[in-house]
Amino acid sequence: MDAVAGLLDALPPQMRDPVLFAIPFFLLLLILEWTAARRLEHLDSQRSPAGAYQRRDAWASLSMGLVSVATTAAWKAGALLGYAAIYAYLAPWQLPADRWYTWVIALLGVDLLFYTYHRVAHRVRLIWATHQAHHSSRYYNFATALRQKWNNSGEILMWIPLPLLGVPPWMVFASFSVNLIYQFWVHTERIDKLWRPIEFVFNTPSHHRVHHGMDPEYLDKNYGGILIIWDRMFGSYQDELFRPHYGLTKQVETFNIWTLQTHEYVAIARDVRRARRWRDKLGYAFGPPGWSPRPVGDGPAVSPTEASAAAAPST
Repeated sequence: MDAVAGLLDALPPQMRDPVLFAIPFFLLLLILEWTAARRLEHLDSQRSPAGAYQRRDAWASLSMGLVSVATTAAWKAGALLGYAAIYAYLAPWQLPADRWYTWVIALLGVDLLFYTYHRVAHRVRLIWATHQAHHSSRYYNFATALRQKWNNSGEILMWIPLPLLGVPPWMVFASFSVNLIYQFWVHTERIDKLWRPIEFVFNTPSHHRVHHGMDPEYLDKNYGGILIIWDRMFGSYQDELFRPHYGLTKQVETFNIWTLQTHEYVAIARDVRRARRWRDKLGYAFGPPGWSPRPVGDGPAVSPTEASAAAAPST
């Protein structure tokens, strides 16, 4: 730990990712929740008790989170050059980093753009392929919060308006790290609904449990990062009516982290390769998850991937 701290101290202050400093607290909360879940497992033998952990599932989430730290750093390093060029040569003005309003613009801007990206990620299959790994756990706990994607290209592109508006690039990255750290604590079933004014403005565990639910009432709802007001404003809000069932609508029966990250890309490639018309190929890639061609005759159309899954023996 001293060596890591030394390396962080050697970096310029604006390059020290707050997420790295938050990792020990993430692990502490995870251990506390895990211990509580193990002690309460006997309360529900029919279904996993609230906040329960499954060992292999939790280790898969932790492993994906560790890889994500490295991949996210690589994506940010590449984006830094582009953001710096936009900030220096294209931005009509450069906002001062030592003023409070610049932080307000950065934090609110990142949160609104996160909402936008998050909503697109659930509606465009090629982008969903990067995000679905986060939803692949049937458990909802702090370990699930660490089950992060490895491809941040969509978010990197989504943040471009901020340096274009004069927000210093390092503040964009710092604001996203704050956003990510905030979202850790909402991945728990140990916290019930909070005071109504907080529930109205902020993303809370109750709101985010809905987002992770695979129940029809909960699908594609509550995309907010820090603030839930974006969902209320843009019609994607759903209150928590009952305890959700978690995971994907078509579960991936594996704990292999490479498969969890890449299986949807493989499915897209399979559907695109088998489609005969170009518009169908584009639909499989850029349509919403579950999209299939408009039926030519009677009866619903089924995608090649869905047909293969239906024919395969259950496991």
